[in-house]
Amino acid sequence: MKLRPLGRSGLTVPPLCFGCNVFGWTVDEDASFRLLDKVLDSGLNFLDTADVYSRWVPGHSGGESETIIGKWMKLRGNRDHIILATKVGMDMGDGKVGLKADYIARAVEDSLRRLQTDVIDLYQSHKDDETTPQEETLAAYDKLIKAGKVRAIGASNFSAERLQAALDIAKNDGLPRYESLQPEYSLAERSSYEGALQRVCEQNGVGVITFFSLAAGFLTGKYRSEADFGKSPRGERSVAKYMNPRGMRILAGLDEVAKETGAEPASIALAWLLAKPSVTAPIASATKPEHVDTLVAATKLALSKDQVARLDAASA
Repeated sequence: MKLRPLGRSGLTVPPLCFGCNVFGWTVDEDASFRLLDKVLDSGLNFLDTADVYSRWVPGHSGGESETIIGKWMKLRGNRDHIILATKVGMDMGDGKVGLKADYIARAVEDSLRRLQTDVIDLYQSHKDDETTPQEETLAAYDKLIKAGKVRAIGASNFSAERLQAALDIAKNDGLPRYESLQPEYSLAERSSYEGALQRVCEQNGVGVITFFSLAAGFLTGKYRSEADFGKSPRGERSVAKYMNPRGMRILAGLDEVAKETGAEPASIALAWLLAKPSVTAPIASATKPEHVDTLVAATKLALSKDQVARLDAASA
């Protein structure tokens, strides 16, 4: 699998990042281990999680996904083979939220403990914190990098203006810069990334790892009507908004390319992202080992310019 540089971080990653938000939520520990084994065997050693996964589940406090990954790496003895990405900043309760320096210093220790590792390869600001000066946040990350606890930093859920400001501060103050951006981007959701945010990433050599790359499963094609919402816990919560004429056009476009390529709609939707020059690695998750084959297939699928153009038109 051909690796890609992640921004200017020095990290090289496979063309697809495995999203671990399902661990401890829709996938229990044993099943998570089986998934992770399959993912690593398939060459997908870039894992993305967050401290807040899966706090939204009743009875959870956050950190469940990190804990499962940490147990798996410890059991398999494979930490050196993993590119590990996690995040900080979402509300963990009890005032644990945001990007202030003292909180980052505490939160990283919690993540390192749960992950049973000494270093996080990519530590990401999960969302912007406009109440904290960006200089303070970047200086906190600088300390972590110099201490050997973090290799590179990234951002998620930032506006173009705030990301550019952070990059400018890093350059002017000699602080580490965000080497990656994690935006929502897919055939079903294009407007929040395409345009100003995309330009900032392209002009500054920032790697892009997209979340909701399959639109919470909508782009797999398994949701064709409201009757299908019960197929997963995310159905009605996350997919209903795509059930409109545009969504149906997108599915029809995916079906058309599927007939031409023999690939599954999910593979095609990810291959469409991979055809975009600014995208480094879409993030996608799976709940069953066989689903991983669909993700791997996307990394080997080269869509023609005409196929990309037709999908562009269907999702316009």
